Amino acid sequence: MSRVNRMANMGVELVRRWLGVLRDDLLTVRSDPLPPSMWLRWVPHGFVCLAAFLILLGDLNQLLGYGRLPQGGSVLVAAGQSGAAVLALRRPVPALWLSLIATLVGAVLLRRMLMAGQIDGFPWPWAPWGIAAHLFVLLLLSLRVPTRVSVEALAVTGLLTYVLQGLWGAWNYSPTGQTAVMLFAVAIVLGTALRGRREARAELGRQTTLTAEERARRTLLEERSRIARELHDVVAHHMSVISIQAQVAPHLVQDPPDELRENLAGIRQNAVEALTELRRVLDVLRSEHPAPGERADAPQPTLDRLESLVENTRAAGLTVTTGTSGEHRPLPPGVELSAYRIVQEALSNVLRHAPGASAHVTLAYDPRGLRVTVVNTGPTREAPPSAGAGHGLLGMRERAVMLGGRLTAGPWAGKGYKVDAYLPASAPPATEPPPQDGTA
Repeated sequence: MSRVNRMANMGVELVRRWLGVLRDDLLTVRSDPLPPSMWLRWVPHGFVCLAAFLILLGDLNQLLGYGRLPQGGSVLVAAGQSGAAVLALRRPVPALWLSLIATLVGAVLLRRMLMAGQIDGFPWPWAPWGIAAHLFVLLLLSLRVPTRVSVEALAVTGLLTYVLQGLWGAWNYSPTGQTAVMLFAVAIVLGTALRGRREARAELGRQTTLTAEERARRTLLEERSRIARELHDVVAHHMSVISIQAQVAPHLVQDPPDELRENLAGIRQNAVEALTELRRVLDVLRSEHPAPGERADAPQPTLDRLESLVENTRAAGLTVTTGTSGEHRPLPPGVELSAYRIVQEALSNVLRHAPGASAHVTLAYDPRGLRVTVVNTGPTREAPPSAGAGHGLLGMRERAVMLGGRLTAGPWAGKGYKVDAYLPASAPPATEPPPQDGTA
């Protein structure tokens, strides 16, 4: 007995939940505007309003003429059905109920005329213009609500049709229930398919945006790791010099005091420990992100190797000229390394994206830093597809900003391109860290 009671309670609970779902889905007046068209913003709205006006005129003509209904009843039914199509543009669920109520009122009024023999062979319970109005309502509803709600709306429509035609019935009429329900099912399927397609395209757009952002973020992190690896080499060199000088210094002083020996020994010990830690971190960076085409233990390039880079680029088929202005002088290793990498990336971009072009590299020294300019003419033939990630400019900007400089890149002299970077010789203040997004 207890098992029967449990099953009965479970059945009651399922019915209660189902009724709750129906209440939330179909007994609502929430606004759900129709998304505007992408190519002409309000064309769908104008089309629906025009269709609703035609439904109003056609419904009035049919109900007043062929149906012989009173003017008040005809206007009430026609206004309800055409108004439901317009209301569905913003509130599709209330529009569904308005259309069903208007159809029910029209069916009741027409049944009286059919039973009295005043009309014969009239389409019932769905008049042709009522079918058109309800098709618009169901299509607009299924475009914006979940599939479950669309199926519920079709079920309610089919239930009303069955009650009117199957249970209540009339005399001397042309049955339209089966045809109407089939047309309504087609409208639901079409609207659901269009909604799924729109949502799939929107999701694809979101995923494409996320993928591009993730690719840019990953490229930025990889470039920062590469810069960190290169700068660690520079810092490791200076730490080695400090260690050696601290070791040699006591031998340069005759009878150095013990306190000096202890301080210099402490400096050397700290330098050795820092150097060991730097090399450990450097080994990790090199093993995880080796530079493309370079050995992990290769020395970091400076501007002294710029001519070799230009020669290699010429050997690849690109005409490159160089120029220098200002007083040539050694710059901090980080500046020379970044300048070399910017020229290297800019020339690589010319090779990939501007076949047949010529390039000119200019190094302009001034008392405060170095200006690097790489310009190229337009391509003479179409560039082949490139397998690169398309984020070379991101890395160049990151290098310039890291040193407190700036970099601009854009079209130059028609179809050409120009990369212009300024790298200050002094490091940026410690209180002003470079931007974290890598922009200049």
